[in-house]
Amino acid sequence: MRCALCRFLALVLLAPAALSAQRPSTAADVKRILYPLADDSMKGRMTGSSGEAMASRFIAGEMQRIGLKPLGDSGYFQRVPIVVVPLATPRRGRTERVMLVGSFAERDTFPVERRRTSVNVLGFLAGTDSTLKNEVVLVDAHFDHVGVGSSVNGDSIYNGADDDASGVTAVLEIARQFAEGSTPRRTVLFVTTTGEEAGLLGTRWFIDHPPIPLSQFVANMEIEMIGRPDPLAGGAGKAWLTGYERSSMGERFAAAGLDIVSDKRPDQRFFERSDNIAFARRGIVAHTLSTYNLHTDYHQPGDEAAKVDLEHMATVINTGARAVRLLADGPKLEWKPGGQPGAPAPRPTPPPAPRLLSTPTH
Repeated sequence: MRCALCRFLALVLLAPAALSAQRPSTAADVKRILYPLADDSMKGRMTGSSGEAMASRFIAGEMQRIGLKPLGDSGYFQRVPIVVVPLATPRRGRTERVMLVGSFAERDTFPVERRRTSVNVLGFLAGTDSTLKNEVVLVDAHFDHVGVGSSVNGDSIYNGADDDASGVTAVLEIARQFAEGSTPRRTVLFVTTTGEEAGLLGTRWFIDHPPIPLSQFVANMEIEMIGRPDPLAGGAGKAWLTGYERSSMGERFAAAGLDIVSDKRPDQRFFERSDNIAFARRGIVAHTLSTYNLHTDYHQPGDEAAKVDLEHMATVINTGARAVRLLADGPKLEWKPGGQPGAPAPRPTPPPAPRLLSTPTH
């Protein structure tokens, strides 16, 4: 214990020197990634859509440019079998929803026009410590959004700039900083998932088909909605962590002097509303970094790139890079007594696959 504490204190004190070789993120870096992801051409990145496929290719290209090693079943892509089924009641102008199925064989029992293949996008940097390299730190964000829907003030594309092109931008920029800096002691896995808006579809598939055994995962930092400052967190450049009181993660960040505070809106139950909860229920210390300020553009066409504070985002990303460095190189995290959420309930048996559906897609 004493030696672990000594190493941790040394890490905190020497962090600026350890990170000096890497270039911090700037507003220009943020804009270069976020603006394409939130562009109208992506058509709101609905799971299973052509816009989402375009976004996945963009992300994979960035991972390759950075120099991450691919970890999918198809290069950087981990294929996810989904189908589209009609909604009994249209919602936001949409007549369908997407659904995860148990296998590609099961997907192929649906009519051809209902079958889709979505993807998670995975890249990693291998750890170099002889003892810790088999432990994995997961840094992730979801890259899907809610697509095209009912028009609001003449705009029907739900761009999802804050939700969650901002988080994807952070994942890629943190990956770049790590690739340019000193090699992490633990392996760091950078993932952007599909289908969060439809019920954590990509994360559920990832957990059921992990490219690395989940027993090797020691920490997860999800990044979601960091595009606008939150006054309750302290304003521009400051972030908050969901479930702060549940584990030693928040305290670790505080000890290092990072501008990351506890979630000031516990009534919103944000700890349970992002992909991190699925990992936490498997025992992995998992939290979400955010600056969401309850803006009214949430799940609206108004969530556009022009409303993102690029300087704020760059500052939060640089803080996030330091946070991930602590997770990758420091002592192992622990749940506090009663902090780990319960195991997931058994999933209900899905309804029989509809065979003769003909509702047109949007």
